[in-house]
Amino acid sequence: MVASVAPHGLHHVTAIAEDPQRNVDFYTTVLGLRLVKRTVNFDAPDTYHLYYGDSSGRPSTLLTFFPWPGAPYGRQGTGLTTATAFSVPPESLGWWQKRLQRLGVDADEPTSRPEEDVLRLRDPDGLVIELVASDGDSRSGWDGVAAISYDNAIRGLFSVTMTEQVLGPTAEMLAGMLGMQHGQDTADGSRFVMSGGAEGTAVDVQASRKSRGLQAAGTVHHIAFRAPDGETQAKWRMELIEAGVQVTEILDRQYFTSIYFREPGGVLLEIATDQPGFTVDEPLLELGQHLKLPPWLEPNREQIQASLPSLRVPPPPDEIDR
Repeated sequence: MVASVAPHGLHHVTAIAEDPQRNVDFYTTVLGLRLVKRTVNFDAPDTYHLYYGDSSGRPSTLLTFFPWPGAPYGRQGTGLTTATAFSVPPESLGWWQKRLQRLGVDADEPTSRPEEDVLRLRDPDGLVIELVASDGDSRSGWDGVAAISYDNAIRGLFSVTMTEQVLGPTAEMLAGMLGMQHGQDTADGSRFVMSGGAEGTAVDVQASRKSRGLQAAGTVHHIAFRAPDGETQAKWRMELIEAGVQVTEILDRQYFTSIYFREPGGVLLEIATDQPGFTVDEPLLELGQHLKLPPWLEPNREQIQASLPSLRVPPPPDEIDR
């Protein structure tokens, strides 16, 4: 079955962390992303859900976390998304290497792949992050950290890597049901590309003989693809159901609506709408400054706040010393 609708890029990646403050400090101060929303996991509201991205949290720039204090650490392996890559200006890769070394971040030497140069690092929980030197990325990123100039700032998501024991069924879903284009093959897998151009549209699928991964702290929980609107999302849902895929109902996530399903290898996938976005409940300049709850959780605010650890967040843009 070939889909009549197709994603136009990555919407976000959601991962699991252990310590929320350490998570905020790393992604805002070290990598220079903006904390664009401080809310809770709507399915487990005693846990934060932290969103990082560009200046306004546009789709294709977002990395989000469920930080569970005391969570055990996971294990990379098959059936998981094993790397999340961000785009950076090509000339900035050496600068990032020096910065990460200076800050004591666990990072490898830059390497060359057939289509790009890559700097691989691991966050404090061991989550694999890649910085990819990418030409032609028109996204502006976020330049709200004084130590990271606009010329070096992360632009947004570039790709994700899914690791599978068997490539065929996953490749069939990506190219068939999800309408992606089969791109370049490598020695251990294939790249699939969505129709949105060069900005956050690549999914790499790698074959591995490793044991199945364990999803916990330091691993990706799910990846989300972009649907421009609810009508497209609903059509996509019906086509997946008709193809025999188990799909959730359309769920209200306050800043977008979502459906969830698993690809044949076990990776949890989401299709999320571009709208309404993160300014629906707080002004642009105040993004991430306050704990925001959806209307159905607001009556329990006092109880929810009492269950969450305190969190120091970066100041709003007009208070940043540039």
